[in-house]
Amino acid sequence: MARARYKRLVDTFAADIRAGKLPPGTRLPTHRQLAAEQGIALVTATRVYTELESMGLVSGETGRGTFVRETTLPPGHGIDQPSATEGMVDLNFNSPSLPGQAELLRSALRQLASSGDLEALLHYQPHAGRKHERALVARHLESRGLSVDGAQVLILSGAQHGLATTVMALLNPGDLVATDALIYPGFKAVAEVQRLELAAIPASNRGPDLAALEQLCRSRRVRALYAMPTLHNPLGWVLDMEQRQRLVSIARQHELLIIEDAAYAFHAENPPAPLATLAPERTLYVSGFSKSIATGLRVGFIASPAQWVPRLERAIRATTWNTPGLITALACRWLEDGTVARLEAEKRADAMARQALAREILDGLDYISHPVSYFVWLPLPDEVRADQVATTLMRENISVSTAEPFATTHHVPHAIRLALGSVDLDTLDVALRRVRQLIDDYSCGAVPRQ
Repeated sequence: MARARYKRLVDTFAADIRAGKLPPGTRLPTHRQLAAEQGIALVTATRVYTELESMGLVSGETGRGTFVRETTLPPGHGIDQPSATEGMVDLNFNSPSLPGQAELLRSALRQLASSGDLEALLHYQPHAGRKHERALVARHLESRGLSVDGAQVLILSGAQHGLATTVMALLNPGDLVATDALIYPGFKAVAEVQRLELAAIPASNRGPDLAALEQLCRSRRVRALYAMPTLHNPLGWVLDMEQRQRLVSIARQHELLIIEDAAYAFHAENPPAPLATLAPERTLYVSGFSKSIATGLRVGFIASPAQWVPRLERAIRATTWNTPGLITALACRWLEDGTVARLEAEKRADAMARQALAREILDGLDYISHPVSYFVWLPLPDEVRADQVATTLMRENISVSTAEPFATTHHVPHAIRLALGSVDLDTLDVALRRVRQLIDDYSCGAVPRQ
């Protein structure tokens, strides 16, 4: 009888939400209020809301209550739906490109076509890349404060492939991995496919709560830690040396594998040493050239302790066999002739200009960013809901990401991430002003422009 009552309540709420009787943003009764109104146990009321949340119809928010979600927003928004629609202003994905990069590619391809070793690129490559190319990447890593032998470097099809390869080679389904409460969505996708359990570490805008990490390691068997110590995505922090040393100490004490994601690290000028330098025996340093060169040129790399290289090579063989030789050769030429260093410097300057624009337009809002990054994390005022903001903007052909793809916690914060690197500055100016106007409209209760 109790189960029938519980199912009827779920069905009634679901029908009312889908019919629009309970519009997006509606605050539902508290668990205790629902239990009292319906004459059911508190645990049953909780089950009702839990099932509605699993259906994607409501979201529970700590300290705020349970709200009806905007169901027209695509599920997984920010991961599964790249902003490919014609005319869409993309503030969702970062694909930074500078004027003249297409011509740079055209010239590089011509040079490569006349090179003496072109024939070699038609054949299978070693799984981890050719020896001289691995050595070039190792020299490049010296500019990141990381000194490794070329034999410890593995070349892959982008940093995302590096994360997947690391997990496949060194972790098992069911392993517990500690992560920040907000992380790069691509690692969430890898963890889901590989059936890892993620444990969220609370975060501030300057770094993770390392006391909470230590407590987690005491209470559970944590196998690995996924970290972005140098320019965190989406919160933009750069951990100081004291934080890094404490994190490494915890990892050593509890025998954690460290996966250091350095995809955006080149933006930070003169950061402290990477975790891979502080704990070289247990850290895999994963990065690539998607942000510094171009997202379409899929070349990434792992710097690994020597003992794990054979296992990583087997994972590369099982997924892609090797990185495409042509693309790898192109990226390595640009490493050798200084093009990568020049592009990184130009993109840091470009990101700084975009952050200055965002700072001007978003002045007065409580946002989080790094002054030389391509993104802004924007927590919303209590009366403003992220799904409604994202949906309204999407109707106006502006794509932003809610916090959902980034969150590893059950309760998702109301915030949006604004990617600044995929549109020209004039378009970015207009789009950011519309975002600001919409948030102000919702804050003061005005009807947003549709």
